[in-house]
Amino acid sequence: MQSELEQLLVLQDRQQKIKKIETEAKSLPQQRKSLEAQSQASAAGLEALKHHARQMEIDRKKLELDVGTRNDSIARLKTQQYETRKNDEFQAMGHEIERYEREIRQIEDQELELMDQIDKIKAEVATEVKKAAAAGESIARQSADLETKGKTLDARLHELTAERAELALKIDEDVLSRFERLFASKGDAAIVALEHEVCTGCHMKVTTQTAVRVKGGKEIVSCEQCGRILYYSD
Repeated sequence: MQSELEQLLVLQDRQQKIKKIETEAKSLPQQRKSLEAQSQASAAGLEALKHHARQMEIDRKKLELDVGTRNDSIARLKTQQYETRKNDEFQAMGHEIERYEREIRQIEDQELELMDQIDKIKAEVATEVKKAAAAGESIARQSADLETKGKTLDARLHELTAERAELALKIDEDVLSRFERLFASKGDAAIVALEHEVCTGCHMKVTTQTAVRVKGGKEIVSCEQCGRILYYSD
């Protein structure tokens, strides 16, 4: 029976490793999804900044056009001034010219301020491009690592599953069925050590009679409290 307990411990080791690998494998899709979200967020942030820079450039060109339109109006008014013989019309045109010139100065001030902002955002874009490139390389490396990890886990899982199947063939069917039910229900271990007459699974003291039976190693003995299979640990 001691040999069967040893086989159960080896089987449990493989079962625990299989469970751990399956848990790791299940987390891979979420990790890939997280990396994809990071990549999309980085790209979206950079595109938003570039869009803002393009919009500012459009606004600057609009200001240039506004200045050009007013200069055309000034040129037209000056031509009309030379053509008119009426003093009041000449003066009115002069006031219009002055108004356009004031507007041009205001627009040019706006344009200078906007150009300063454009220079700053261009520098921001250049910085973010570098950051996005670095982030892209990092995400690509992490994605490749996840791919490699997935293949490694699959290979190891296949290997452990084969080992477990081979071990299971050497164990009595009733004992194996009992072990599997316990492993499924307890979630951590179906067979645990008895130390100082205490079950290390539920940390409860067993009866003296149970402790003696476990130490004898001649039968499969369970903890009265949690039902786990016990083996003696000296």
